[in-house]
Amino acid sequence: MKGFAMLSIGQTGWIEKDIPACGPMDAIVKPIALAPCTSDIHTVWAGAIGDRHNMILGHEAVGEVVEVGKEVRDFKPGDRVLVSAITPDWNSIAAQEGYPMHSGGMLSGWKFSNFKDGVFAEYFHVNDADGNLALLPEGMDLAAAAMISDMIPTGFHGVELADVQFGDNVAVIGIGPVGLMSVAAAAIRGAANIYAVGSRKNCSDLALEFGATDVINYREGDIVEQIMEKTKGQGVDKIVIAGGDVDTFDQAIRMLRPGGVIGNVNYLGEGDFVKIPRGDWGCGMGHKTIRGGLMPGGRLRSEKLARLVMTGRIHPEKLITHTFQGLEGVEPALMLMKDKPRDLIKPLVLL
Repeated sequence: MKGFAMLSIGQTGWIEKDIPACGPMDAIVKPIALAPCTSDIHTVWAGAIGDRHNMILGHEAVGEVVEVGKEVRDFKPGDRVLVSAITPDWNSIAAQEGYPMHSGGMLSGWKFSNFKDGVFAEYFHVNDADGNLALLPEGMDLAAAAMISDMIPTGFHGVELADVQFGDNVAVIGIGPVGLMSVAAAAIRGAANIYAVGSRKNCSDLALEFGATDVINYREGDIVEQIMEKTKGQGVDKIVIAGGDVDTFDQAIRMLRPGGVIGNVNYLGEGDFVKIPRGDWGCGMGHKTIRGGLMPGGRLRSEKLARLVMTGRIHPEKLITHTFQGLEGVEPALMLMKDKPRDLIKPLVLL
């Protein structure tokens, strides 16, 4: 089969590999919609998870089942399915402890284009099919369906980590596709003021449509000063970090009130240490909490998010700004994510 791969750090290309084998609890799936992710960029060009050789990229897909293992109960060849980007081993101790994304070790629920070949190929392998696939609802737009793989659940997990409650004042730092879904999730959870931190007009406009009350443009001044002015010096109750770098935590701590919570879902692809301002953190005693987590993945989460799409509670299809046709479209779509032109939010590849 053909696949688009990371050849080594900084290098990508098309390669030929054997079609993966199907274990008794697994499925082999062919993609019908794919989406590249900023995580792919960090993986290849920053070497964020170390060197990988001839590893097929991609973790965002909608597909059609072509083979299932003998122990798979709920799926069969021909089923069109949602595929979670994070595919835990659901019989693991970590899953029983409530952390399926770390089944097998830290971040080991993230298998696609990390520990095994990803989805940018003619076929891909899904472990624990009954736990990690979900049926594609009839009539669901493929653009929306592809966002259920990663963008929606990751954005929503940021809001979960920050423990956003009704009436909270919330800042979302970074309003790319993940941050935009965090804005939508904060609105669903009943946040009061939602301050969306970003600079691109298309992202800012969509943030307002998704429920943001204000856009904080970092090109127009220090974001901490702008947030503190908006909150009359009190700071926000909750923060979701969906963009930025290791220095972003410095700003977040300074705009967070005592007792507040930061939920980080930003993939920190570079830098050795996260910077925390000692004084603004209350010398370590300010009850300013930082939680960072990989989204859980799995069938139940995909099914619940699909309900939100089908009932019109969220509109993830609006994230798609560029569409490509055919597997060959993966390469230009990925390069768009690398170059990030100002009109880009998220590309989609239809097969």
